[in-house]
Amino acid sequence: MHTLLPKWLGLIAGVATLMFSLTSKADMGDISRIYHSKPAFNHIEICYGGGCVEHQVSTINADDWQIIVQVFKAVNNAQQERAAIAQAIGLLEFIMGKKIGTTTDRAGTFDSRHYKNQLDCNDEAINSTTYMRLMQQEGLMQFHAIEDMRTRDFFFTAWPHSTAVIHEVESGERFAVDSWFYDNGFPATIIPFALWKSGYVPQDSPIVKSSAIAHVVTDEVHTDATFAHESETSH
Repeated sequence: MHTLLPKWLGLIAGVATLMFSLTSKADMGDISRIYHSKPAFNHIEICYGGGCVEHQVSTINADDWQIIVQVFKAVNNAQQERAAIAQAIGLLEFIMGKKIGTTTDRAGTFDSRHYKNQLDCNDEAINSTTYMRLMQQEGLMQFHAIEDMRTRDFFFTAWPHSTAVIHEVESGERFAVDSWFYDNGFPATIIPFALWKSGYVPQDSPIVKSSAIAHVVTDEVHTDATFAHESETSH
């Protein structure tokens, strides 16, 4: 109990810190403005800090954009395009991260409070939508259209969890585009929206391990508390 309890308290503290940050600093006007803005190579605004508490305007140069263009070179159908979108989002995260200092962003939210310039799911969803709008404007996305962000209850804590969304033009099938499950630079997770909505989490995501630890810690605290109560009542 003595070694696990501080970790459990740390998790709760992390949640409390995040919620205080969102309620005390996040500006809904900034969030709406950035989310609905039209990105350009010389003006692309990126959110970080949790709920877009922090945001910076940066640029993408021609050499960096050619890296993205090459990802789409062999795309001939919707499935290939989704794979390209996922890879391009990871590359853009890294490219922009080097400019604004978010390359250290780690998967998830609650276990990353000790790291600088982290992104929560809202930051990720807004930025992924921004990146895809730039891809669409430049003619790279031919088989999909971008929708508004969507939210579900989070798989572990029941906290709301948000994602970017696209749909296939021909079939109308919707897909979640979730870049929150992995560290900066990893491809986004693109899966059918209904599957995402059901609470899907990739089993190799670092947050699965963090959640497993949290479950163990909570179970240990509950067990120790029960044992302590039974000991007291037996005397």
